[in-house]
Amino acid sequence: MSFPQQKAPDSTTWLLTDGRAGNVRQAAALARALGVAAAVTPALDPAAPWRWLAPRRLPGAARAFGPAFAAALAGTIPALAIGCGRQGALATRLVGAHGARTVQVLDPRIDPRHWDLVVAPSHDRLRGANVVPMLGSLNPVDDAWLADASARFPALLALPRPRIVLLVGGPTRHAPWTTAALQVLLARLRERIRAEGGSLLATASRRTPAPVAACLREGLRDMPGLLWDGAGDNPYAGLLACADRLVCTPDSVNMLSEACATAAPVFVLDPGCAGGRIGQFLGALQDRGRVRAVGDGSLPSFAAPALRETARVAAEVRRRLWPQPVDGDGASRC
Repeated sequence: MSFPQQKAPDSTTWLLTDGRAGNVRQAAALARALGVAAAVTPALDPAAPWRWLAPRRLPGAARAFGPAFAAALAGTIPALAIGCGRQGALATRLVGAHGARTVQVLDPRIDPRHWDLVVAPSHDRLRGANVVPMLGSLNPVDDAWLADASARFPALLALPRPRIVLLVGGPTRHAPWTTAALQVLLARLRERIRAEGGSLLATASRRTPAPVAACLREGLRDMPGLLWDGAGDNPYAGLLACADRLVCTPDSVNMLSEACATAAPVFVLDPGCAGGRIGQFLGALQDRGRVRAVGDGSLPSFAAPALRETARVAAEVRRRLWPQPVDGDGASRC
């Protein structure tokens, strides 16, 4: 595979996504881990037929994302472009054709040779000389991020311990967990906290159905802690930082990856219901001993190393795209 002329990353890096929160978060997390000084996010306004067929590059693809992006392509090209998702993959291909180094996050569903590197979840089983596999998804959670969250949400760390934090998504076709299972868990946790002390905190997501949100409100009623249901400032980062135990529903790779990037034991509600790629991911986490099933709700502590794939992936991207020069005696020159 031929690359454009090498140049080290500078202050210009484009993050190219469809605007979905999960895709934006992964692209931004990689840029942060690479230590880019600044990131630009050109707006993508996908038009037919490219919107449907991305990342395939059809004739006239320079017009695929509207006049603003076409103008950006005609201007100064960044040293690096990071794409995430299908629309981002096509946009990143276009920038790469103008000389930028390109990293595509998530399986583009076409030959990975169209990018300098493709970062894909292991459960997608994508293989190639320029493919960097990862367990789960990219995210910003590391010690510095958690310390910052602790400083921004001191009231959460003042709550009684142990602090049990529930991260709740929504049932999906591949993870059809039930409201009834959540109700049983909440009842057991309420009994435990009343008997032993502690706090119960929870956050819902955009995908949380109304009956599940109602179940959470009832389950956390009169309990020390909080429930964030979308109103006011989002305390999600503070919840990860303050948790002594984390309990996740089994429907989101991003949510599980971020929970596992903390140092807290992670428990999963009904992991056996998950199939497909999410089921494979959960199986890999269980094999590593990083997560356990909720079981009877006792949530015993266990030691498990934080899953920090973003730093590892960034180091690999840096090694492959900007290798250190080597002296004649084999020593790297910094």
